[in-house]
Amino acid sequence: MQTTARIKRKGKNYEILIDLGEALKIKKGQGSINSAVMTDAVFHNLKSGEKASSKDLNDVFSTENFEEIAERIIKQGEIVMPTEYIHKEQEAKYKQVVDFLTRNAVSPSGISYTSDRIMKALREASVEVKNKPIDSQISEIIGQISPIIPIKIEMKKIKINIPAIHTGKAYSIVNDFKESEEWLSNGDLRIIVNIPSGLVMDFYDKLNGVTHGSALTEELK
Repeated sequence: MQTTARIKRKGKNYEILIDLGEALKIKKGQGSINSAVMTDAVFHNLKSGEKASSKDLNDVFSTENFEEIAERIIKQGEIVMPTEYIHKEQEAKYKQVVDFLTRNAVSPSGISYTSDRIMKALREASVEVKNKPIDSQISEIIGQISPIIPIKIEMKKIKINIPAIHTGKAYSIVNDFKESEEWLSNGDLRIIVNIPSGLVMDFYDKLNGVTHGSALTEELK
């Protein structure tokens, strides 16, 4: 999928035509600049065909080397996301949410919802699925769609004591589910989390992985 990468310097735009997939790899420090770039010139305005002069390139980038400039534009500038790509990404995220809720959520009377009904509710509520793990934002999503379809997930409340030596790595795992936390005088972290039941085993696996099994857990009523 073709799109534009651009950067603004000294009041002027510098634009190149790129392959979206390859350019996103470049952003991550992967991929090939030759595969990412679909043109051999830098433009002030790609649509009108207004090319940047050698003087402008040297003034802004201190070089005329196209590959070097193109890589800097991709890495430091903005990649324009085509509407088609945004819709495709959103649909993929919606599907992850639907799959999760179909497996774990029910109506207040205990009846499961179909995937079609959940998808319709997501669209009606104009839910924006963020670019982070689904399990860490599911409570917020349920709050958004609850006025449309009454829905709930069985939750488990867990008290955890994490030794001070492991709090750095463990905090990112527990923080998204945190209800309350207390930092003890010895540096240990005592925290209460509220987690969807379907995620508990995966949560324990992650927590034990970074604490080497030293975190103490207690499921609360």
